[in-house]
Amino acid sequence: MAEPDVPRGTAPDPYEEVRSSPEFQALRRRFRRFVLPLAALFLVWYAVYVLLADYAHGFMSTRLGDSNITVGLLFGLGQFVSTFVITTVYVRWANRRFDPAAEALRERVENASLQSTHDREARP
Repeated sequence: MAEPDVPRGTAPDPYEEVRSSPEFQALRRRFRRFVLPLAALFLVWYAVYVLLADYAHGFMSTRLGDSNITVGLLFGLGQFVSTFVITTVYVRWANRRFDPAAEALRERVENASLQSTHDREARP
């Protein structure tokens, strides 16, 4: 890993080193590639629900069969269901793909930090 530009006599900031590391950048890209499309999809779904509720009263108040259940009620319940589904999908993805890589990076940073502290204490 290339050393960042640091004035002489000062130690490089470990947080900046991690932030500029290829491993951290890959982790950020992986996170953004998964989360941003999922968030955008949910926001579009929510906006469609709100717009239909406001501008398509006839459609949203359509009763299903002889029941009191309407299209709007199902769409509203669908908001809750989609929230739980998205949360479950994210947690499973994070547990399998994101957290192991983040944990490995954290361990590497902590080990490097401990090593540099040990090296400073060992100097005469």
